[in-house]
Amino acid sequence: MEEKFNATHDDIELKIDSPNDAMTILKTRFIREDYPEIIGIGGDINYSNFLDSDMLMDISDYQGLSEIKESYLRTDKELEFIPYDGVYAVPYMANAAGVLYNKDIFDEHGWTIPTTLDEFYKLCDDIQTAGIQPLYFGFKDTWTCLAPWNAICVDLAPSDICSQVNAGTAKFADAYRPVAEVTKSLLRYAQADPYAYSYNDACTAFARGESAMYVIGSYAVPQIKSVNPDINIDSFVFPASNNADENLLNSGNDLQWSVMAGMEDKKDAIYEVLDFLYEDENIQTYLDDQSAVPCKKGDFELPSMLDGMKEYIENDKMADYQDHHYPSEMAVDAMIQTFLMDDSENALDTFLEKFDTEWIRYNRDLITKVQKFYEEHPEKLTEGGEE
Repeated sequence: MEEKFNATHDDIELKIDSPNDAMTILKTRFIREDYPEIIGIGGDINYSNFLDSDMLMDISDYQGLSEIKESYLRTDKELEFIPYDGVYAVPYMANAAGVLYNKDIFDEHGWTIPTTLDEFYKLCDDIQTAGIQPLYFGFKDTWTCLAPWNAICVDLAPSDICSQVNAGTAKFADAYRPVAEVTKSLLRYAQADPYAYSYNDACTAFARGESAMYVIGSYAVPQIKSVNPDINIDSFVFPASNNADENLLNSGNDLQWSVMAGMEDKKDAIYEVLDFLYEDENIQTYLDDQSAVPCKKGDFELPSMLDGMKEYIENDKMADYQDHHYPSEMAVDAMIQTFLMDDSENALDTFLEKFDTEWIRYNRDLITKVQKFYEEHPEKLTEGGEE
């Protein structure tokens, strides 16, 4: 991309750095006041913190925003701790998470894709009856506990629940109860002791046909295919609701562009770089290389393993990963793992109460800031804590 741009532009030089541990290096550059003009980051808590620190430039006059799918623009607005006027990121690429399945096994048995939670449970029962393992998990790596959690959240919890809690208008104990119940219900279809197996173990097992399905994101496909290049993988949206119309694809901004504050004098050149990156040909090049989901509207060729999700992608029926709002220090993945391992009668209540308690512990200053903002601007707060 860099070489292609520079070969056709004499007045602007584009230099792209993509180092290992990029976020740590980026923050180090910020401390040294060595700012790049454009930063490419994910739509997660880091973006929220940069915006909250007034580090990003309002780019609402960038014309390319009109070509971005509304769900991805909405995702960025929901990442704002308090409502900001303007736009501070242009979504570029997304990923998708739900259920990967072995298409050959499904075709052999004539199983169809479930569209409701009850249909999903019935499918798992049928798979077990056929003597096949329905699901495989790698819960030894705690972060993988977030994969089913996020995919279920988009159907059963408000996408802005974290903002609502910060505003004091909701509690996780209420919003996350059905999410936690469905997440734990999957254990009856998992292999014995899923906490003994890592992410790599789970990918390997699924690649070898040891389970019919794997609740994980599309990012796992390269790992799976490194074990079995010939596996026939497709995917479907996790149907956590019994109302099929309520189900959404779990998809977040994997890569988006923000402009550092103070770059107004370079805005024309920066927008020219963005225009180049958003050319259809260049987007398709990225898709082919990274098996991603485009945030731009248009007729792009998607990876075959996203066939089962195309309807949701094309119709913009998507919602963000809940964990993009969680502070890393809170270790929500470990909390979910502990909950899943807890067989006591009050495990659900213990987990939900701890979620609210830990959220306040790690977000105390933020909660104070948010609630003060809404006290001063009550017109910004409507029912449910939404702007």
